[in-house]
Amino acid sequence: MNIYDFDETIYDSDSTKDFYFYCLKKYPKILISVPIMAWTFFLYILGVKTKTQFKEKMYRFLTYVPDIDSALNDFWNVNEHKVKSWYKDRQKDDDIIISASPEFLLKPICERLGIKNLMASKVDKHTGLYDGENCWGEEKVKRLYEKFPNAKCEEFYSDSLSDTPLAELADKAMIIRENELIEWNEYKPSKIKNVLVKRIFCRSLLSAEFNTVSNVIFSTIYSLFIPNTTLAFFPGYITSNVVSYLLNSKLTFKERLGFVKFIKFFISYIPNFIIQTIIVWLFDNFIHGPSVIAYAIAAIIGVPVTFVFMKIFTFKKMIDIVGRPLVVLFVWYD
Repeated sequence: MNIYDFDETIYDSDSTKDFYFYCLKKYPKILISVPIMAWTFFLYILGVKTKTQFKEKMYRFLTYVPDIDSALNDFWNVNEHKVKSWYKDRQKDDDIIISASPEFLLKPICERLGIKNLMASKVDKHTGLYDGENCWGEEKVKRLYEKFPNAKCEEFYSDSLSDTPLAELADKAMIIRENELIEWNEYKPSKIKNVLVKRIFCRSLLSAEFNTVSNVIFSTIYSLFIPNTTLAFFPGYITSNVVSYLLNSKLTFKERLGFVKFIKFFISYIPNFIIQTIIVWLFDNFIHGPSVIAYAIAAIIGVPVTFVFMKIFTFKKMIDIVGRPLVVLFVWYD
């Protein structure tokens, strides 16, 4: 038997991310769940919440989808073409798909493709709650042997080195990079790409720091015309984020401008906004320190979190550090 990962392996994107934004367009009320998702992500980064707890908060968007089965059917009508042709050419009757994505999401497309064996994360399609562990890493091996105690894998395909436990079981293992198949033992993450990640992060850092400073400047200017400091903060924040979007599009991620991307950019800055607000509030009410220090600490903590969210929600260029896109590491995939 041959075993395959799904997202970015035989499917040319991340299915959870695609389904999220598909539902978001149809049901804008999903935006209500973004603040709690962003906050839980922040706690996950700090180690307070587990990955599963964070992803359960992310999957709360499902509660705003009135007819999940209809949405799934419509989604795959639109996205079935993203299944890669090289897989269809190699497909066999006893293929196994093992993925960290939700089982309810992948089951319809597997049925369409005639794939009989699917193992994935068990997530309630109505509540977003997990039943068991996230199907990732060693958990994939566990799931495999639970269903097939005497399983013998001839070939294994994945886009991620996190699937090494499964790759070690196969007679032949391949890493997938877009439509390129690379021998598992021959694949080495590019040092050049690691350098590029650092450069992108540094540019993002500079853009975020500029955004923090410009927010103060714009808010101060608006306060000359708006007597309420809090009310003046909102147009200041919006203006500074417009400038930040332009900088990140042109200098950091080097992608074309777009309205949808612009909206996603603002969503990605919600964690930054929450962090800044909390820190400034703590300083103002308990420490009574200078606001400049509060903004500096907020920037230091908020920049890396905002960077990750911009990579997840806004910009598509994912530079591989450990054998897979950063977005896979945090939210949608694992």
